Amino acid sequence: MAQIAYESVSKFYDDGTQAVDELDLDIQDGELMVVVGPSGCGKTTALRMLAGLEEISGGEIKIGDRVVNDLTPKERDVAMVFQNYALYPHMTVEQNLAFGLKLRKLPKQQISERVRNAATILEIDEFLKRKPRALSGGQRQRVAMGRAIVREPQAFLMDEPLSNLDAKLRVQMRAEIHQLQRRLGVTTLYVTHDQVEAMTMGDRVAVMRDGRLQQVDTPQALYDSPVNEFVAGFIGSPSINMVEAQLERSNGSLAVTFGDHGLTVDDQLARNRSGLAQYVGRMILLGIRPEDFEDASLEPDTPPERRLKTTCDLTEPLGAEVLVHFTVSAAGVVAGADSAIAGDADVHFGGEGSENGDVKTRLVARVSPRTRIAEGAAIELAVDTRRLYFFDPETRAAV
Repeated sequence: MAQIAYESVSKFYDDGTQAVDELDLDIQDGELMVVVGPSGCGKTTALRMLAGLEEISGGEIKIGDRVVNDLTPKERDVAMVFQNYALYPHMTVEQNLAFGLKLRKLPKQQISERVRNAATILEIDEFLKRKPRALSGGQRQRVAMGRAIVREPQAFLMDEPLSNLDAKLRVQMRAEIHQLQRRLGVTTLYVTHDQVEAMTMGDRVAVMRDGRLQQVDTPQALYDSPVNEFVAGFIGSPSINMVEAQLERSNGSLAVTFGDHGLTVDDQLARNRSGLAQYVGRMILLGIRPEDFEDASLEPDTPPERRLKTTCDLTEPLGAEVLVHFTVSAAGVVAGADSAIAGDADVHFGGEGSENGDVKTRLVARVSPRTRIAEGAAIELAVDTRRLYFFDPETRAAV
């Protein structure tokens, strides 16, 4: 087990493409660090450079006290788990687990003990004599994990290990991997494009975009305090709603208006966000997470200045909650993407330009299953204005 450090690490390919740009990231001894981001953001390249499968163009990578830039994969003492399992189909589970140890010429007794221990930990004892084709996807992934465990490496490197599994099995396996990592205490770098996976598994999560690290923090901190519009949109499902809004002062408080709608900003939030004052009288990007809405009929004490009147376009009952889709007359932004204003690019943002040039944006609220909201009905939604998010319209940085 060891700490891992990326120090100003970059990766350029021969065609000039920069896959990773000056990455600085410290992974603590025994930590499960998840790197998440959209396809092409550089997360897998970062992992492969750590594994020794990609050359480093600039900077240093350290495992423990050693700079590993020029070491072979074998010399780095890390174990990888891939999305395609990488099992030998002609070998039994037992032989797959033992193969790497035999190459290292470990004593037979030691190999046998490590294989048995890994099989017990992963609850695959009964499958040791089977071949991979006789196993389910989840069982194959356990065997792939077992191959990493028997190595007793300084670190586990996991590249989208659950992407080939169905949704139900992914939920089960991510919990198992999390518990296993806790039990073994091995430093782990886990790469995924799935933000739910990242949030539920990581001690900390690093969000990447276009080869650059955007933010690294605990899952809850990323959700509560994103540094920019991209992180706010990428973390959370459904994604945060974001619209152009005008910030004004009204009766001693700050208020935001967007289209035909207005909300009073919670006074404590306004005090905590002292930078908001410079946006008074200006446009700002307003973010509201779906879960910060509620059916106003279920919260009758909500004052009018924290209610939003609209029409329900669509409901999605999910049992424990209902997603309510509705439209506002304001320009919207797709957060967590290469953003622009919906009025500039309707096709990208689901905005609908009417004949008189009005811009409409579809938003979504997550409300209680006790709601009686029906499609096509006029509705009122209560908004938790203590939980509003604000971003600079030019830099997209959080305010």
